[in-house]
Amino acid sequence: MRFIFKTDYGQDLRLAKHGGHVLWYGALMLLLLGAPWIVPEYWLAQLTFILIYSIVGLGLMVLAGFTGLFSIGHAAFLGVGAYTQAVLTNLGVPFPIALLAAGALSAAVGVVVGLPALRVKGIYLGIATLSVAFIVEEILARWESVTGGNAGIHVKQPDLFGWKLTTGNEFYFLCLFITVVATLAILNLMRSPTGRAFVAIRDSEISAQSMGIHLARYKTLSFAISATLAGIGGALYAHKLSFISPEQFNILQSIDLLLMVVVGGLGFVHGAFLGAIFLISMPQIINLSKDYLPEAVGQAPGLQSFVYGAVLIAFVLFEPL
Repeated sequence: MRFIFKTDYGQDLRLAKHGGHVLWYGALMLLLLGAPWIVPEYWLAQLTFILIYSIVGLGLMVLAGFTGLFSIGHAAFLGVGAYTQAVLTNLGVPFPIALLAAGALSAAVGVVVGLPALRVKGIYLGIATLSVAFIVEEILARWESVTGGNAGIHVKQPDLFGWKLTTGNEFYFLCLFITVVATLAILNLMRSPTGRAFVAIRDSEISAQSMGIHLARYKTLSFAISATLAGIGGALYAHKLSFISPEQFNILQSIDLLLMVVVGGLGFVHGAFLGAIFLISMPQIINLSKDYLPEAVGQAPGLQSFVYGAVLIAFVLFEPL
């Protein structure tokens, strides 16, 4: 392991800590740019889902990993963004405007959800966010005139100022661009006074308050930022699937999102990407492994849930903090 000792404030603010990081990230970007010509169409679709979930994971990392506020109902923000994008796009609203609206409406819901964080924390905050998730899912199912109810709603292809993204390659590059922008935004946020305030709140609310950090303001802001990225991810998710329904944004989806950042590594930006890779690849690995397992195990209906639960328990018990 290479330790980089920082001798001035400028070094602490650099995005790349040393030349090796620049080289590795540059190589990774070249690989991602060339992916449509390297990997088959199916795996490119899976890579697109990884990018989408990475955006959502970045938001949840700000909330849980950097501010220490856990949400067990984050699928609600994903659903708000997805349905906002679907409804506005189907009404003919240009894709960029619909995307911004999806993020803004999700942020507004995030602010409302964040209000309990001013008074409660830990498991009680988790229960509060879970309650909101149930409410949002019920609204999506009951508001049939707008959302289509349990029958779901079809989503038109994204239209960038008259240019329809009709192929998987084009949509992949759109998701890659948004992911890069979101990543750079979060990296710069965490270097700013706001990001340092988030970390201070995570480490000790009493100490943060004694330093003049306004807990209510920064907790609410953390929820808003997290919900915004979840909403943007939900908007892309809706376009990728071309069809959405309320059951796609249930408690199981929320647990998957929380599992994603825990497995990826709380408190690290790259943890969102590692967690997204785990979340998308694990079902594929389980399906491939079924042929090599005893029939009673391989055909068990709850195998995937069991594996997810076992992995989550293992990381909670053994992952270093």
